[in-house]
Amino acid sequence: MSYNFTHLTDLAAEVEPPEDGILTRTLHNDDDVKAVIFGFGKDQELSEHTASMPAILQFIQGEATLTLGEETVQARPGGWIHMAPGLKHSVQAKTPVIMLLLLLKKQ
Repeated sequence: MSYNFTHLTDLAAEVEPPEDGILTRTLHNDDDVKAVIFGFGKDQELSEHTASMPAILQFIQGEATLTLGEETVQARPGGWIHMAPGLKHSVQAKTPVIMLLLLLKKQ
């Protein structure tokens, strides 16, 4: 039997933040959206970059400092951020972090 959905009961269980480094795992990818879970070790950084499509960040676990354009914000569990295409951004994990990234392919 085929289903037209993806169901995950616990996002935090989908990735274990490493001691050192960043792990990623694609959870879903279709014509509309790509969902990627990130596990950041403490003090790890995703350096400044941009995305060509709108993106949403959802923080599941841990604390991080984000640079969004010229602004700096703090992220904690339950935090949610929408970013326009082309926005320069970076992520600095202050603790081990689990973050969900949604890339919105259709505009």
